[in-house]
Amino acid sequence: MTILAVGGTGQVGSPIVKNLAEHGADVVVLTQHPEAHLPPGVRAVKGDGLDPETMRRALRGVDTLFILNPVVADELTRALLTLRLAKDAGLKGIVYFSMANADALVDVPHAAAKFAGERLIESLDLPATILRPNYFFQNDAMVKDAFLGNGLYAMPVGNVGAAMVDIRDIADVAALELLKRDSAADRLPRDLIDISGPEILTANSIASIWTDVLGKSISYAGDDLDIFEKSQREHVAPAMALDISLMFDSWQKIGIMPMPGAIERLTAMLERPLRTYRAFAEETAAQWLC
Repeated sequence: MTILAVGGTGQVGSPIVKNLAEHGADVVVLTQHPEAHLPPGVRAVKGDGLDPETMRRALRGVDTLFILNPVVADELTRALLTLRLAKDAGLKGIVYFSMANADALVDVPHAAAKFAGERLIESLDLPATILRPNYFFQNDAMVKDAFLGNGLYAMPVGNVGAAMVDIRDIADVAALELLKRDSAADRLPRDLIDISGPEILTANSIASIWTDVLGKSISYAGDDLDIFEKSQREHVAPAMALDISLMFDSWQKIGIMPMPGAIERLTAMLERPLRTYRAFAEETAAQWLC
């Protein structure tokens, strides 16, 4: 049985593919760069979600599909086309990577695209698990310079609260779900898994953790999204900078809370506690300061 990974070479997809390979799964990664380094035993197939013919070819002989679409302007098109082609291919199982609060963030383009994929899964009655991961711990490593240079926590997550989660926990849950669907004798019912972390964090509590870990005073840079959007334009297109700012605007207002029972379910699945933010901060700081 074969698992095709769409989005298997990035920050989240790579550890999922590595996990699957370590469990002996037959994994194929769809990529525009088949020369990319992949774990031993993992095969690459050249293709793109916007090219239906290469996607059709990639789906031949596949039993299970992992879909992690990039956060790009045409994400909605990629999601809907891939899911429709998966329906046509008659796959046994699908694991679809969405995001926390996807159903609530109606004015955030990439969240709306992910939720449209969720709705299509239901409409087409696909045998899929929808993953809704919370905000990644590892996103905060992107503001390293603000931590070390200005003593600021510069991610505008606000102080309502978020059940942030480690990417490695996300990868472990995703791999378990893919392996379960791939090894099942028949199609399994649809499911939705909220992948949140074990504690509710705020911008101020995160700054306090980094103060302890770095041994210097760290304060929250504040909720000003105009400043944040302008800073993002140095790295991404203006439309994407606004998209990301709108996401943070919603989180500042409603937070990103776990669904009831989510933490207990994840702990049972993983058979271990979820990683904590402090452990991530200590590990990251050790790398920065070595």
